Amino acid sequence: MSSLTVRRIIVWVVSMVLGLVVGYGIITVGFNMLPELHRIPIIGWLFGGIESPQGVSLEEYGTLYFLFTSIPIGLVFVVWLDAFMDTRILPD
Repeated sequence: MSSLTVRRIIVWVVSMVLGLVVGYGIITVGFNMLPELHRIPIIGWLFGGIESPQGVSLEEYGTLYFLFTSIPIGLVFVVWLDAFMDTRILPD
Protein backbone atom coordinates (compact mmCIF):
# COMPACT_ATOMS: atom_id res chain seq x y z
CA MET A 1 0.00 0.00 0.00
CA SER A 2 1.21 3.43 -0.80
CA SER A 3 1.70 6.19 1.73
CA LEU A 4 -1.27 8.08 0.30
CA THR A 5 -3.60 5.10 0.77
CA VAL A 6 -2.51 4.68 4.37
CA ARG A 7 -3.12 8.39 5.05
CA ARG A 8 -6.57 8.17 3.45
CA ILE A 9 -7.49 5.19 5.62
CA ILE A 10 -6.27 7.07 8.69
CA VAL A 11 -8.35 10.12 7.72
CA TRP A 12 -11.53 8.05 7.33
CA VAL A 13 -11.07 6.05 10.51
CA VAL A 14 -10.13 9.03 12.69
CA SER A 15 -12.92 11.17 11.22
CA MET A 16 -15.63 8.59 11.79
CA VAL A 17 -14.44 7.89 15.34
CA LEU A 18 -14.42 11.64 16.07
CA GLY A 19 -17.90 11.92 14.54
CA LEU A 20 -19.20 9.14 16.79
CA VAL A 21 -17.61 10.70 19.88
CA VAL A 22 -18.90 14.20 19.11
CA GLY A 23 -22.36 12.85 18.25
CA TYR A 24 -22.46 10.93 21.52
CA GLY A 25 -21.39 14.06 23.39
CA ILE A 26 -24.07 16.18 21.76
CA ILE A 27 -26.82 13.67 22.51
CA THR A 28 -25.92 12.80 26.08
CA VAL A 29 -24.10 15.89 27.39
CA GLY A 30 -25.19 18.70 25.07
CA PHE A 31 -28.89 18.23 25.72
CA ASN A 32 -28.23 18.38 29.48
CA MET A 33 -26.54 21.78 29.05
CA LEU A 34 -29.61 23.45 27.56
CA PRO A 35 -31.03 24.66 30.92
CA GLU A 36 -27.79 26.52 31.62
CA LEU A 37 -27.85 28.02 28.13
CA HIS A 38 -31.33 29.45 28.85
CA ARG A 39 -29.64 31.99 31.11
CA ILE A 40 -27.87 33.59 28.13
CA PRO A 41 -30.44 36.09 26.74
CA ILE A 42 -30.29 35.39 22.98
CA ILE A 43 -29.95 31.62 23.38
CA GLY A 44 -32.77 31.54 25.93
CA TRP A 45 -34.97 33.31 23.39
CA LEU A 46 -34.04 30.85 20.62
CA PHE A 47 -34.76 27.77 22.74
CA GLY A 48 -37.66 29.26 24.69
CA GLY A 49 -40.08 26.48 23.75
CA ILE A 50 -38.00 23.82 25.47
CA GLU A 51 -39.40 23.47 28.98
CA SER A 52 -37.20 20.85 30.64
CA PRO A 53 -34.43 19.67 28.32
CA GLN A 54 -32.51 16.59 29.33
CA GLY A 55 -29.91 14.27 27.89
CA VAL A 56 -31.05 10.96 26.52
CA SER A 57 -29.38 7.59 26.24
CA LEU A 58 -28.55 6.07 22.89
CA GLU A 59 -31.31 3.50 23.40
CA GLU A 60 -33.87 6.29 23.75
CA TYR A 61 -32.40 8.29 20.86
CA GLY A 62 -32.18 5.28 18.57
CA THR A 63 -29.25 3.64 16.85
CA LEU A 64 -30.26 4.71 13.37
CA TYR A 65 -30.80 8.32 14.44
CA PHE A 66 -27.43 8.24 16.19
CA LEU A 67 -25.73 7.11 12.98
CA PHE A 68 -27.59 9.72 10.94
CA THR A 69 -26.35 12.33 13.41
CA SER A 70 -22.76 11.13 13.73
CA ILE A 71 -21.83 10.31 10.13
CA PRO A 72 -22.36 13.88 8.82
CA ILE A 73 -20.31 15.19 11.74
CA GLY A 74 -17.62 12.69 10.76
CA LEU A 75 -17.73 13.95 7.18
CA VAL A 76 -16.95 17.45 8.45
CA PHE A 77 -13.85 15.99 10.08
CA VAL A 78 -12.97 14.27 6.77
CA VAL A 79 -12.93 17.64 5.02
CA TRP A 80 -10.60 19.20 7.59
CA LEU A 81 -8.29 16.21 7.98
CA ASP A 82 -8.12 15.91 4.19
CA ALA A 83 -6.87 19.49 4.03
CA PHE A 84 -4.36 19.09 6.84
CA MET A 85 -3.01 15.66 5.83
CA ASP A 86 -3.03 16.43 2.08
CA THR A 87 -4.73 13.14 1.16
CA ARG A 88 -6.52 14.64 -1.86
CA ILE A 89 -9.79 12.83 -1.11
CA LEU A 90 -11.68 15.92 -2.21
CA PRO A 91 -10.84 17.55 -5.53
CA ASP A 92 -8.92 20.83 -5.39
